[in-house]
Amino acid sequence: MLLIGVIASAIAVVTVAYPVVSHQKNAATAGKSRTTDQDAAAGAGILPSSRPTTKPTKPRATTPPGTVTSKPPTVVPTTKPSKPSEPTSKPTAPEPPEPTKTVVVPGNGTAGPAYAGPCNGVAIKPGQNAQSVVNANPAGTTFCFTAGLHRISQTIRPKADQTIASDDRAVLTGSVPLTGWTRSGAAWVTRGALPPAYGKAGQCEDNAANICSLREQLYLDGAHLTRVASLGAVKAGTFYADYAADAIYVGSDPAGKAVEMAKTATAIESNQPGVTVRGLTIEHFASAAQAGALVSGPGWKVKANEVRWNKSVGLMLVKANSARIERNLVHHNGQLGLGQYNSLQADVTSNVITQNNTDGFWIADWESGGMKSTRSSGTVSGNLIQANKGVGMWADVADDGRVISGNKIVANAADGIRFEISRNGTIENNTITGNGFGTGRGSGTSLWDGGGINVNTSSNVTVRNNVVSGNVNGISIQSRTRGDGPWGKYVLRNVRVTGNSVQMTGGTQATGMVQNSGAEVPAGQLVFSGNRYQLDRLAAQRFARFGTKLTAEGWRAAGHDTSGSFLTN
Repeated sequence: MLLIGVIASAIAVVTVAYPVVSHQKNAATAGKSRTTDQDAAAGAGILPSSRPTTKPTKPRATTPPGTVTSKPPTVVPTTKPSKPSEPTSKPTAPEPPEPTKTVVVPGNGTAGPAYAGPCNGVAIKPGQNAQSVVNANPAGTTFCFTAGLHRISQTIRPKADQTIASDDRAVLTGSVPLTGWTRSGAAWVTRGALPPAYGKAGQCEDNAANICSLREQLYLDGAHLTRVASLGAVKAGTFYADYAADAIYVGSDPAGKAVEMAKTATAIESNQPGVTVRGLTIEHFASAAQAGALVSGPGWKVKANEVRWNKSVGLMLVKANSARIERNLVHHNGQLGLGQYNSLQADVTSNVITQNNTDGFWIADWESGGMKSTRSSGTVSGNLIQANKGVGMWADVADDGRVISGNKIVANAADGIRFEISRNGTIENNTITGNGFGTGRGSGTSLWDGGGINVNTSSNVTVRNNVVSGNVNGISIQSRTRGDGPWGKYVLRNVRVTGNSVQMTGGTQATGMVQNSGAEVPAGQLVFSGNRYQLDRLAAQRFARFGTKLTAEGWRAAGHDTSGSFLTN
């Protein structure tokens, strides 16, 4: 079989409290997370929370995420590969003014309230208690939030088959205004708004200060302020909450500005079936780590909402069998854009999930970033998952029958797709580019650190027909000692990697497999077949097999991609 060469493809880059997706890498039985016994040697700008007061014009439909263009290959014959060598509120105040700054949010042309459609039903106006209105009407009622800012001080709990919607870009906020500011040295302080001190949860990027899970987030004229761990660290654009003294300090002069604090934990949540949530903007909810601002139940349809600037998870599925999550714009949430827990056959389709993990949860190895699911199944398809500080799409802990198809997964700080201690997965027809270049705690560049696609200690997984380009690594297959799950011991078995286009032309990029001692994989369980590799040079060691680095010739001689192709610029 000949080795051939090609010009690089041009890939467009587009700039709860549930124990929902608890990551077992950190359990005592999981073994080391990002190190190995035998192989150890071997979007950051602030987007203000704009609140339009006029109904937007519905844009024309656009090309869905995932479109790829490529240049034709140039074929260069080379010699046949040879066999390799052996491996070695309390304050009250008037309503703050509406921010007027208009901001273009990524994905506005494909997702969000502009796609909600009309709403005809019982009106809910600003200032009304929404839950009281819901309580006063029977199952199956449609409620239409009118234009404006709706302060939600009590979680809305819909009845079966009710619709909670808006066609006027209504904004549901969980925040309260803060006033009574006085100068205090180089900062400004107000008192009486904080709850008593409470325990922390989750794992933070900064595990010394460890403040990522504190829930009372602040916004100044709609702009997210960064929490700091001490009064001495306060400066412009930051705040400090002293729970013992019930005092909040900000480093920017609040005079003449709207200062708001996230307070209500959840906007909408119910275990009643058949609910529709459509056309709402949901922001500033103070959910605990792993909990959501919008929590879907069974058979729900959650469509064309904007879920933004919430403290932890933006949109959460909990025991939400057969839920449909479609064309939502989910961005700038504190921990994770979208989470799924114990929800079977739930479909997540044509959403934009971008720039989540604003509040400093651990990027490399905790449930931060775009989307994470646990003990669930269903399809994740046609989504744009971009520029999240964490994994793009993560199926972890006993997902079973997950299909990840036709997504565009771009510039996330950790793996593009991570399929971990799960089974019966299909990862196909995705475009995965520019992922895995985070430089924080635990991040790295080896196959142990992942890549565009990372299959970790999972069984019966097919990885096919994906375009994997410009990631920290190509495709990483990991066999770790991970303990037991609902089907017995977690093992790496029956993984088929076929028909993918993988570009590895810089840095230490590689494709291959690694294993812990005690996590051996029987012969024939890992198959690489018919893949197309674009390399900087054929002599580069861009492949690895259980501790041995290989060139393209060595990879093929080891029995992998004997019907594949290896291309160079």
